[in-house]
Amino acid sequence: MRVDALTLRSRITAAAVAVRMILAALALQLTVTSCSTPERLPAVPRVSTAQAELPVGPVRFLVARETESFKKEALASVERERAWLASQGHTGPLPPLTMLAISGGGDNGAFGAGLLNGWTAAGTRPEFKAVTGVSTGALIAPFAFLGPKYDYVLERVYTTTSQADIFKKRGLLKGFFGDAMSDTTPLVQLVAQYADRALLDAIAAEYAKGRVLLVGTANLDTLEPVIWNMTAIAASKDPGALDLFRKILVASASIPGAFPPVMIDVKVNGVVYQEMHADGGTVSQVFSYPPSFHLAEEAAKLGTTRSRSLYVIRNARLDPDWASVERRTLNVAVRAIGALTQSQGVGDLYRIFATAQRDKVDFNLAYIPSSFNFPHREEFDTQYMQQLYATGRSMAASGFPWQKYPPGYEADSLPLSVEKDRVP
Repeated sequence: MRVDALTLRSRITAAAVAVRMILAALALQLTVTSCSTPERLPAVPRVSTAQAELPVGPVRFLVARETESFKKEALASVERERAWLASQGHTGPLPPLTMLAISGGGDNGAFGAGLLNGWTAAGTRPEFKAVTGVSTGALIAPFAFLGPKYDYVLERVYTTTSQADIFKKRGLLKGFFGDAMSDTTPLVQLVAQYADRALLDAIAAEYAKGRVLLVGTANLDTLEPVIWNMTAIAASKDPGALDLFRKILVASASIPGAFPPVMIDVKVNGVVYQEMHADGGTVSQVFSYPPSFHLAEEAAKLGTTRSRSLYVIRNARLDPDWASVERRTLNVAVRAIGALTQSQGVGDLYRIFATAQRDKVDFNLAYIPSSFNFPHREEFDTQYMQQLYATGRSMAASGFPWQKYPPGYEADSLPLSVEKDRVP
């Protein structure tokens, strides 16, 4: 078909106008989106990080900088324990010290939830002197700390929750120019549903008995781990204690980039700043107590003699996870991050194990068995979590043998006093 010069010129002009309109619309969209980029108060200046204060008082430990405050709290917890036991007519040595550390792992937290409930069913679950949690482990920790009375919460959350109960996906542009690719309002609401004033009061009562609940977050401004004394926050009379408690739980489970970080207001010399906190798994998949705190040595100074045990729940598989990776940027990146997370988790276990060996603490480890291969279609897949919960529960209810060393460790090199045993 013949097209004359005038018609061709008209079409070119029209096409150019259309392109300009499209580019203008895109520019407008980018401008509007960028204008809505979340703002924040200034970060705490580098030189003032250690001086940042919260209204509830000194309720956290910056263990990358110093551990004296952690040591002080640990020793104070022993004094509270002694006073409580004396008020109940207890005489003689202190009872055995049992600690629990719960790792991150997203919806794999269903394993830890099931394990705890199965442990209750076995009738051998101890009361823990201290409980620590990171990420999904932080969400489990308050209920594990309070004991079997709250097992129903763990079962309900980790067998009925779906993706829609945790986050809502944002559009690509909104996610890119915002602070995350998802909106975690559903998670905030879920945490608020169960972390109420009654829960804090129950936790505060245990704090008075010398028990301690700790949760880890990552300060993204300083790239440092922060350990929060959730029991001290619960015992605080500050009106903002409940809100802070909830914020820390959400922050510890907020994967950077995927979930929005949590902003926490602090003051330095009366000036208000904001810290940006996110998933504790960014710096550590699981923790017990700082290696710089010599538990056995400090106990000897106090004249305290008792057995000590540590139970670690790793909400992940530790065997090689084979997959045929598609040759695409996102697939390769996700796979690599998964490898880094697994490697970090194993390293954390070795650090905890070495510290336990030094302090003569009986080390016990549980993790998702290699035999579990139920399909995992998406994050927070309800059917997947139900099956994983059932696996963890069945393992503990039958009295499975806890592993006495990290994966890959030579069992023959362990001290003769440390042997495989069953749930005590």
